[in-house]
Amino acid sequence: MKTKLFIAGQWVEGDGRISVIDPSDESVIAEVSTAGDKECDAAVAAAHAAFPSWSKSAPRMRAEILRKAFEIMVDEADEIAKIISRENGKVFTDAKGEVLYAAEFFRWFSEEASRVAGDFRHSPSGDKRILVTHQPIGVSILITPWNFPAAMATRKLAPALAAGCTAVLKPATETPLTAIYVVDILQRAGVPAGVVNYILPSKTGPMMTKILHDKRVRNLSFTGSTEVGRGLLKESSELVLRTSMELGGNAPVVVLDDANIDEAVKGAMIAKMRNGGAACTAANRFIVARTVAEEFTQKFSKAMSELKMAPGLSEGAQLGASVSVKERNKIADLVEEAKAKGGKVNLGGVKPDGKGAFYPATVLTVTKENPILAHEIFGPVAPIVLFDTDEEGIALANDTDYGLISYVFSADLKRAIRTAEALESGMVAINRGVISDPAAPFGGVKQSGLGREGGFAGIHEFLESKYIGVEI
Repeated sequence: MKTKLFIAGQWVEGDGRISVIDPSDESVIAEVSTAGDKECDAAVAAAHAAFPSWSKSAPRMRAEILRKAFEIMVDEADEIAKIISRENGKVFTDAKGEVLYAAEFFRWFSEEASRVAGDFRHSPSGDKRILVTHQPIGVSILITPWNFPAAMATRKLAPALAAGCTAVLKPATETPLTAIYVVDILQRAGVPAGVVNYILPSKTGPMMTKILHDKRVRNLSFTGSTEVGRGLLKESSELVLRTSMELGGNAPVVVLDDANIDEAVKGAMIAKMRNGGAACTAANRFIVARTVAEEFTQKFSKAMSELKMAPGLSEGAQLGASVSVKERNKIADLVEEAKAKGGKVNLGGVKPDGKGAFYPATVLTVTKENPILAHEIFGPVAPIVLFDTDEEGIALANDTDYGLISYVFSADLKRAIRTAEALESGMVAINRGVISDPAAPFGGVKQSGLGREGGFAGIHEFLESKYIGVEI
């Protein structure tokens, strides 16, 4: 197991070491290197030095490297999944699903590398030709979260490399081993020295501020909380860095009165419990028509009650630990506040004793004023609130500063699409519990972010458009 930093094509020690903790039993998995100012500067310098040749490399060559990375990742999926499960806490089946999803970004952007379209046409006045081309933007800083340590890394690295950018990857402190593994895959796939660098700053805030004020850096791609994203946007503004931000969510599940409740429960389980609820796309508020609320609540609570909570690598585990005791306690505090404000507990709602960052599957019924509805829970807790008309349900769903994804369940497709169009979110799933796909644009509106990842748009987050006027 590699535990060092990766700079200029070499695995190197940094200014110290920190422990990586298994949240299911609070044991130490490994000690990994941290980066000081010297190592952070060296990573940026390496990416800057590698950019001229990498940016001019043949798209097909970049594509072949990414395709090779895809093949390695699929072949080693079980091994990577075990690492994810241990340092993140999620169950093995979720971790394996993440690895295969993560690998698809390497495959998708290997195909996109050679398909970036330009434009060549007459100007309307007829005095010239308009030529538009797209060029790699430059050194890109990629900051990823702990909840999907593999997928969030590949969702940024793959389009950056496909576009011809060089990168410095900074993962979450809780889950560095997965990031190290992904970088190692790219090295084995043939990425030249300096094109990809991995750091884990020992003093995250000050060191990232210094990096974002470095004139050699031209792009920032961040996935994480809206609070941190706002701070990074302020830091980036001084040099007018290009930024893409995939931030927090508060996803509503709108169950209309004509929905097939069994199908709605099936979709709700996927939307809520994928990754144990620790996903920006996780269902966060269940907005259910009053006439079907009793049936939905009963069947949903039953399905949630059948989940086996256990360490992620144990046999039959369906709900693992949170990434840390601190994160688990945040979930518990939200539930306690919801109960104090009149929330009814249909299932769970009690923090277990003993070691490990576990919290049970929980279903609450709350009023629309309950404070839990304003928070991204990031855990296995489902608050249900009732509505009487479609307009009221939509208003409840839109009553948030966030707008990443929404879910709609209805037997009437026309009604479902009309509802989807009224919802203020960048993505909407109709009668499905998951729609994330490397071939589709992923991103939100309002305070859920800027830009899109994946799909045809994903590579353009790492490209600049250049217009050339040609005399004729």
